[in-house]
Amino acid sequence: MLCLSRRSLSSLLRSGFNLRGDLAAAAVSCSSTFFDSDRGIKKLHSRAGNAILWRNSPLCSSQGSFFGREQVSSSVFRCFCGGSDNSPSLDRKFLAQLWVADKKKLKAMEKRYRKASKHRNYTESNGFDVHSEIVEPTVHQPPVSQSMSGLLKPKTSDEAKIATLLARSNLLITRDIEWANLVLGFEQENRYIVVDVCYPQAPVGSIREQSNLIARQLLRTRRPFVASITDALGNELFRVRRPFWWITSSIYAEIDGEEIGVVHQRWHLWRRIYDLYLGNNQFAVVENPGFWNWTFTVKDADGEVLAQIDRDWRGFGFEIFTDAGQYVIRFGEADAAAKTGPATVIEELEVKRPLTLSERAVVLTLAISLDNDYFSRHGGWGIPFMAVGE
Repeated sequence: MLCLSRRSLSSLLRSGFNLRGDLAAAAVSCSSTFFDSDRGIKKLHSRAGNAILWRNSPLCSSQGSFFGREQVSSSVFRCFCGGSDNSPSLDRKFLAQLWVADKKKLKAMEKRYRKASKHRNYTESNGFDVHSEIVEPTVHQPPVSQSMSGLLKPKTSDEAKIATLLARSNLLITRDIEWANLVLGFEQENRYIVVDVCYPQAPVGSIREQSNLIARQLLRTRRPFVASITDALGNELFRVRRPFWWITSSIYAEIDGEEIGVVHQRWHLWRRIYDLYLGNNQFAVVENPGFWNWTFTVKDADGEVLAQIDRDWRGFGFEIFTDAGQYVIRFGEADAAAKTGPATVIEELEVKRPLTLSERAVVLTLAISLDNDYFSRHGGWGIPFMAVGE
């Protein structure tokens, strides 16, 4: 049995009050650094640890002592649940605020991860969803598939701007499905994706129409519009402008608001004839026999082949019910180093001379005009999956 003198009893009383003061100070320290840093939390842990060591000491575990285990436990309980009136306490409200702040912090972290990546994998751990893998999106412009030398060498800053898209041997242009047009007959703005067949993993550009909503519904294929041609990164390279037409259509290619070329349609009862101009000089013509012929060959004044536009057959459902056409523009042979994978089996077009970058922009403009002149004739009228011609 441990015997205590009056002096040791007084010191123990002071130690008991100091314990309550330490816990109160820990509460104040924790509340003051709750929103700033974890220095106060570390302090709370250290002082709480001292309190536990003091309670489990041999002096406090003595059976005959007035300040045994039960007395200290009740003191700590009173400190957390209320304590004296002149000392701060760690009540339930404070702990609830701590828990809510932790949840908000976790949600904020998950929100940042969700914005950084589209593909996420989560595993279950201790009742929480823990992020295990982040795949950062990689957006880049595929390299060109033709050497930019000779006629393909950019002569102006405008040609250097469009070289990243047009210095390619073959371009595959695919139009998106317009569901509102298919089901309800509501004419939407046209959207296209441009892919280099030598690099089919990622698109090299896109085409997006901008037009008036009412004009699209009333004028349909004769509506005026402006279309932006961008690269894979979303940078605008040039624009095409197509005004309203009644008998024959015209479409203009513009770089930074300056016209570089134009395509004029020539009227014929059944043939499809287009004249291609670079500035005021005509450099090519297209004479399609019409009817079911979907190959448009670009020829010079001597009848030599310069380029070719083919409309591909996408399947019965696509061709009967939708306007989602697909076009292949062939500019000539690609570099041998760029022909890898499926591109090795593509038969290249033999041309008399490679077109310049500005001339290729006019040919791409022609492909957009062809899609609107002859292959945009479908649209439902309130009956799902039923095509009704204009």
